[in-house]
Amino acid sequence: MNWDRIEGNWKQVTGKVKEQWGKLTDDDITVIDGKQEQLVGRIQERYGVAKDEAEKQVNNWIGRM
Repeated sequence: MNWDRIEGNWKQVTGKVKEQWGKLTDDDITVIDGKQEQLVGRIQERYGVAKDEAEKQVNNWIGRM
């Protein structure tokens, strides 16, 4: 799945996002609103990882979708 499809179906995908990154809050999900850079930023904040690690996690997750 590509990010355009995830962004377009954000409401349906949020459950899977929360399964993958359980530390993300409902407010985080609302702020992210389907934007990949926002998701990467929130993962960095909540999990204390570097940007490249957060991007790697997101890319791996997209590949499994």
